[in-house]
Amino acid sequence: MANTELQMNPQMEQIHGEIRDTMRAIANGFQKLDKIKDSSRQSKQLEELTGKMRECKRLIKEFDREIKDEESRNPPEVTKELNDVKQNMIKELNSYVALRKTYTSTLGNKRVELFDMGAGASDPTADENVQMASEMSNQELINAGTKTMDETDQAIERSKQVVHQTIEVGTETATTLKGQTEQMGRIVNELDTIQFSIKKASQLVKEIGRQVATDKCIMLFLFLIVCGVIAIIVVKIVNPNNKSIRDIPGLAPPAPTTRRLLYAKPGQHFY
Repeated sequence: MANTELQMNPQMEQIHGEIRDTMRAIANGFQKLDKIKDSSRQSKQLEELTGKMRECKRLIKEFDREIKDEESRNPPEVTKELNDVKQNMIKELNSYVALRKTYTSTLGNKRVELFDMGAGASDPTADENVQMASEMSNQELINAGTKTMDETDQAIERSKQVVHQTIEVGTETATTLKGQTEQMGRIVNELDTIQFSIKKASQLVKEIGRQVATDKCIMLFLFLIVCGVIAIIVVKIVNPNNKSIRDIPGLAPPAPTTRRLLYAKPGQHFY
């Protein structure tokens, strides 16, 4: 046994140590069970021991998986010794299962199988998978344990495939989100450009409006000036002797008109 432990990798040594600790806890639990007189407390103790047995079974599966992983790297004799260790642990575990069956029958409770899927669960193949050590040979125990472990390995592989598919979907989703984020960034940039163009257009319209208002004012002043000039011209024509209105540069004053009085002498006629 010491030589075999030297051939274990750290993970295998840790699992083997946990199995031995669990086995000791189960043995101590059965020793305490003998001292318990109350049936309800005995049932509770049996439930706790059943949980420890399930945990021990799980650890044995992990130990077997490590043996298979290291089989290509270990010599055949080391692999054989490790398998012997595993079989001894299976036998010891099933001896506790048989002992639990005895206590359960004594208490008159329904037998709780070690390999049940859960409380109240029923499986058509459960009886085949949970045969007791007293009813099975060593080879049958090994075959049953190997079959269960293979089914567990297949379930793990299916779980890995599901995880792989989930990762692929997550990657595709992340890529899609990244593309949408970039597209949103481009849209925001285009909106900023449009907003800037609208602002510049508004400023240009305001400038054009100011220019138009200035042009209207200039036209109004020109119109008033022309009206004033026309008014002055009219006044000068109508009343040329009005000295309060200065002459408009470039406009000659109207020529004075003189009337000559012609007197005719007696007997003189004008033709």
